[in-house]
Amino acid sequence: MKRVYHQMSSRLLLIGLVFMAACGPSMKLTVPERFREQATMQHVKGAHQNKMSFANYSTSRIKRGMQIKYPGWGRLFFLDNLVLNQFGISKSETVENEKARFRFSISDGNNSLQVFGAEREVEKRHEYSILNSKSVLNGIGIVQQYEYVFSALISGDTTSESSKWEVLMTNLYDRKASKDMNPFGLIKQEDSGLATNGTDTIFIKPLSIKKTELSNGKSGKLPFKVLSGYELSTTGGVIGIVDLIDHNIWYYNELDNAEKLSISAISTALLARQVNDAKW
Repeated sequence: MKRVYHQMSSRLLLIGLVFMAACGPSMKLTVPERFREQATMQHVKGAHQNKMSFANYSTSRIKRGMQIKYPGWGRLFFLDNLVLNQFGISKSETVENEKARFRFSISDGNNSLQVFGAEREVEKRHEYSILNSKSVLNGIGIVQQYEYVFSALISGDTTSESSKWEVLMTNLYDRKASKDMNPFGLIKQEDSGLATNGTDTIFIKPLSIKKTELSNGKSGKLPFKVLSGYELSTTGGVIGIVDLIDHNIWYYNELDNAEKLSISAISTALLARQVNDAKW
């Protein structure tokens, strides 16, 4: 699971992890029955690793740039601290940046596509500490802004414009703009976006699960929603699903070979990410 954004939420995350451990292999992404009847599933070997393969598709070794993560200090709260220090409290702002890049090719045995991906995540939070104290409340952080951007360029080995796709996915949060009054909430793991080749557009929507089946056969409810996959659709309906839990890709049966290769490139790009990695 992706990290929590302040210490008070870590207890909730711990409860969730224990709960999911109890769920074991029974935790599943629910694929709509109507789509399942018109689609084919392929299991992806090597998902989240440096090479993937499934059915007649395979990627080259995924070459990665340096994954950089660095914290920094934001603005100072001189006037705020003049008041807060009287109560033994100190306020500060931290800004954390993380970015990564990767590239690989994917082939169906006849044609191939090149994939270039880049991620960037920026988180700004206010931290509060009790002066001269070792209290567990020290270092409480409240997220003020969060930005995640993933982009990918997919190009073919032909001059056809239809084989060139651009992918853009974002997850943006601004506490002030959203008027969020909950200081201990979690940033939703729900990045969404689209892929387009200039003519066709594929919408990418996150899929999350709240209810699941326990290993003893009983149903249970998680303390928070868990990112479990992505739905790929056009104006005509769903054409693909990426299952992050079991590392499967579902294809609508009516897709032609070129369309399946494009869906495969988009799906493996999602599975190759490291900054926004669901860690399934």
